[in-house]
This record gives sequence, structure tokens and C-alpha cells, in this order.
Amino acid sequence: MVSALDFPHAAVAFGAAFLAGAINSVAGGGTLVSFPALIWLGLGSITANATSTVAIWPGTVGSAWGYRRELGQAEPRFLALIVPSLIGGITGAVLLKLTPTSTFDRLVPFLILFATILFTVQEPLQRFFKSANGARRHSRAWFTGVLLFQLLVGLYGGYFGAGIGILMLAALSIMGLRDIHEMNSLKVVFGGSVNGIAALYFIWARMVYWPYVLLMAVAAILGGYGGAGVARKIGRKAVRSIVIAIGFGMAISLFFKK
Repeated sequence: MVSALDFPHAAVAFGAAFLAGAINSVAGGGTLVSFPALIWLGLGSITANATSTVAIWPGTVGSAWGYRRELGQAEPRFLALIVPSLIGGITGAVLLKLTPTSTFDRLVPFLILFATILFTVQEPLQRFFKSANGARRHSRAWFTGVLLFQLLVGLYGGYFGAGIGILMLAALSIMGLRDIHEMNSLKVVFGGSVNGIAALYFIWARMVYWPYVLLMAVAAILGGYGGAGVARKIGRKAVRSIVIAIGFGMAISLFFKK
């Protein structure tokens, strides 16, 4: 772990969190920037994961407020997904705490690679689930299956986090939602629930490096507010391409680093 927060380290952490906040507000996937950056700054992989989760979470509060109208129009049954989100999130966080650092170090490149591939195939994945759901989405068994799917998403999110937004959009597509703004509003709430409960556990378990948390939380909020304008100007497609390039680049570099 780094012993002091000097200016170069602080500048890189601030820049990574600012970029992550901007990316999350437009395309999602900001964790693919903030988490690897913390590893390269010298934090252990588990500390980096916990620190990134806690630092980036405040940005979801602003996003949820921005989607308050869509949330008010959502069907109550969709809000039931908060329960498996919380259960999965805390379970995943506890599993991370119990995972030996050496084991997580070996998993990290694969987790980043998986999240990046998932991000890459997001749109085809959504189209597949939209065309496959049919009338089954109205059955109790189908809804139960969605709850179990969200439990697994929460488990993954509490353990690692990157890519959960894509998985949650898939779950909402299965449930028959079509309005992307409504889907994003629910995704923000579910993702905030997963990461929020995990963040509370990480704080309780003393797994975070606070100098980075405080700095990056401010940067993520500023990035979500101000950086989104720049991201929108270059276009969603360009932002997605940048996230994918960073994700694959970080995964490959960490494979070689090990």
C-alpha cells in the first residue's frame, strides 16, 4: 500500500475518478477505469476494489435524483429487485473479505476481462433478451427467476462490481421493459443498493484507503456532473470505445504484470 498521498498519486486518482464519473453518467463502466488505476497506484487488489466501490458510490445518489421522475412511474414489482440486490451485495462483500489477497490478485485480470467483454456485447445481449422474453415475463415462475438472476448479479457486484449495470439491464429486458430511461433509473437504484451495502461493509471491515476515497468521491461527483457534457459531445459510441479500450488494455497489462 502507498505510504503517502503525494501530488502525482493524488492527481492520477482524481483524474481516474473524474473520468469514471463522466463515463458512468453516459455509458456505464467507470469502474473499469477507477479500479485498475488504484492497483497501478500501489494499492493491493482487495483494498483497491473496496476503495473504488466506496469512492464511486456517491455518484449514484445524484444519478438517482436525476431519474426521480422515471422512478416514480416504475411498477412497484420492479422495486422488489432491491431485496436480492442488497442480499447479494453484502454476501459478495463478505466473500471478498474472506478471499486471500493472492487468490484475488490472480482473479483480477480475468474479472476485468470478463467485465470488458460483457460491456462490449451489451447491446446484442439486450436485444437477445428483449426478443426472448415473450409472454413468460408475466408468470410468477419467470419473475422468481429474475429475482434469482438479480441475486447473482448482486453477489458479483458486491465481490467485484464492474459490469453489473450491464447485467441489470439484461434482467430488466427479461422483465419486458423497453424504455431505456426507465431501465437506467432502476439500474441506478439496484446498482446503488448493491454497491451501497457493499461499501458499508468495506468501511466497517476497514478495507478502504481513506485518502483516496475522499479525493475520488469528490472527483466522481464532479465528473458525473461536468464531464458528462464532454462525453456527450464526443458521443456515446466514442465513450463506449474508450471504455472498451481501457478495459482490454488494463486486463492485458495486469496479465503481464503477474
